[in-house]
Amino acid sequence: MDLQLKDKVALVTGAGSQIGYGKAICLTLAEEGCHIIAADIDFEGAKRTAAEAEALECRALAIKVDVTKTVEVDAMVAQTINKFGKIDILVNNAGASSELRPFMEMTEGDWQFDIGVNLIGQMRVARAVLPHMLARKYGRIINTSGGQGMPDISIYGAAKGGVVQFTKALAREVGDKGIFVNAVGPGLGKTGLVWRAPKEMLEGEKGASMLNRLCEPADVANVVAFLASNKCSYMMGQLVQLGTS
Repeated sequence: MDLQLKDKVALVTGAGSQIGYGKAICLTLAEEGCHIIAADIDFEGAKRTAAEAEALECRALAIKVDVTKTVEVDAMVAQTINKFGKIDILVNNAGASSELRPFMEMTEGDWQFDIGVNLIGQMRVARAVLPHMLARKYGRIINTSGGQGMPDISIYGAAKGGVVQFTKALAREVGDKGIFVNAVGPGLGKTGLVWRAPKEMLEGEKGASMLNRLCEPADVANVVAFLASNKCSYMMGQLVQLGTS
């Protein structure tokens, strides 16, 4: 299926990890003809992802950004508009978690970190991008959820649960203005975010999958590519949950 993404401009946060979902999303969108902005607090990783995207014959730009800092997010969007003239697609993929530990052992600093990156960070980037999409009456926003109900990442999961409700509400606000907003909930995989998770947690998630395997970056990237395309023509405010039975 031709997703008709040629020459669309896609901004992907959390694109620096070389084993993460963000890199796979960038490369899949590049294969479909998108121009790519690979953004991450890990600038060296973002540059590597952008270089691989460029090898697929698209234009690409790496940007260093901390999504908890408004000034950096605004600068990222301004730099993107300056280079490409538009943003068609936003993939809010940046995520991080504090140290894995039970809720009663977490500090309020841990709460603030997990919510600040995983929920408010996505809100902050969406707020910066939306004026440009609304002016053109076109856009695709894909937020990233996941991790709810899992031990030792309770606040991270709570933040990601908030992303689902944010997605639903924002979709209702901007859907009639040409902006499609949906979310994807990746299954647990051996990405940079969860590489330190206990083996039993990974095995438990594997057993919960109908496929009896962990989520792979390509599993997520292919869904995101559909949600980013005009083929996604009547899905709004939805969470596409991957990997669970």
